[in-house]
Amino acid sequence: MFDNLSNRLQDIFAKLRSHGKLTEKDVDVAMREVRLALLEADVNYKVVKDFIAKVKERAIGVEVLESLTPAQQVIKIVNEELTELMGSTESKLTFASKPPTVIMLVGLQGSGKTTTAAKLSHFLRSNGRRPFLIGADVYRPAAIDQLKTLADENKIPFYSDDPKTAPLQIIRAGIRAANQNGADVIIVDTAGRLHIDDQMMHELEEVKTEVRPHQILLVVDAMTGQDAVNVAQAFREKLDFDGVVMTKLDGDARGGAALSIKAVTGRPIKLVSVGEKMDSLESFHPDRMSSRILGMGDILTLIEKAQSTVDEKMAREMEEKLRKAEFTFEDFLVQMEQMQQMGPIQQLIGMIPGLGKLPKNIQVSDKDMARIRAIIQSMTLEERRNPSIISGSRRERIAKGSGTDTHEVNQLLKQFNQVRKMLKQFGSTQGKMKMPKGMGLPPFFG
Repeated sequence: MFDNLSNRLQDIFAKLRSHGKLTEKDVDVAMREVRLALLEADVNYKVVKDFIAKVKERAIGVEVLESLTPAQQVIKIVNEELTELMGSTESKLTFASKPPTVIMLVGLQGSGKTTTAAKLSHFLRSNGRRPFLIGADVYRPAAIDQLKTLADENKIPFYSDDPKTAPLQIIRAGIRAANQNGADVIIVDTAGRLHIDDQMMHELEEVKTEVRPHQILLVVDAMTGQDAVNVAQAFREKLDFDGVVMTKLDGDARGGAALSIKAVTGRPIKLVSVGEKMDSLESFHPDRMSSRILGMGDILTLIEKAQSTVDEKMAREMEEKLRKAEFTFEDFLVQMEQMQQMGPIQQLIGMIPGLGKLPKNIQVSDKDMARIRAIIQSMTLEERRNPSIISGSRRERIAKGSGTDTHEVNQLLKQFNQVRKMLKQFGSTQGKMKMPKGMGLPPFFG
């Protein structure tokens, strides 16, 4: 996500660092390039103008230009202002003091509203809540069927009615069913349109007045850029809402919507969808996102993902093996599966400080991981546990079985041995290795 903008900003600041001492002119030149990068990223023009003005005002101060590391000070200011632009701190969902909490999802067709309803129920359940889904989108063909299918697949209680039934009637009956079910959060998927119209807004206003939802969340597609911001502004003026759920953020190479929407509407991004799976909905952290855009990584999110997907006992056992350099290809397969549960490999690498912008010759993809897995799975159990027995004929057999060539098999074996040696040396010089829970075997790639 945000690849284009991130790469541009990192290049600009790399040039800034090369100056050593900075002058006001150096800052001006850098800010002109930052302005252009933000505009190319489809950030709202007025938002860019105000952002640049704030950064320049702070960066041209004596304490910055005459400091020992002026470039770093400028980058720090940009980081802080980017964080401020996106909302400063995490904006959490709020819940009624007396359950159930009613959350109403609104937005245009195609924004991912129905899928978001299912993902939100999964997100809430993983945080100890008892969600209940109501399908009230009676206009889009098969919208109710789609939500029911997702609810059934994820074992989430669901209610709807014949599409000919009035949405308000469906919602009222659904809330009664949710109360009988013992739900503490009710998620209402309302109807969208291909564009904003008076009929759509009247229906939503009627539901808002009658149902009195505790939270109204606007679902927007990050990849539509300024169109998403314009939609949010229109909803803010006609209906109002409490926060934004931004979908397809993982596919947004520019980032204009995420950087503009809070400044334009005054409403924060609360949740973001960063994948297609049900567990891909995450809380939005402005400070972490700013850090990732500037290539500083996001180690907190990485650790949280590890903690939520990795068994603690297994992690301790793996840490012990790492200390003694006793891990095998079997252990590596387990680690690969755990990493895949955390999300796409390129996304994880972007969270590691310093690895956000890998050289083109060592780009890593999920295809690379699949190839490594195929090679390991083509080994016998004995070969996985003791790679030293893999002779020339065995390598040819493994290559044939995995659909690769012997060069790739040789490369994997060589890298595996190098990592074991490195960890053995590290263990002998450093004593015990301290790792965050779940952060086991470091992946190695060609």
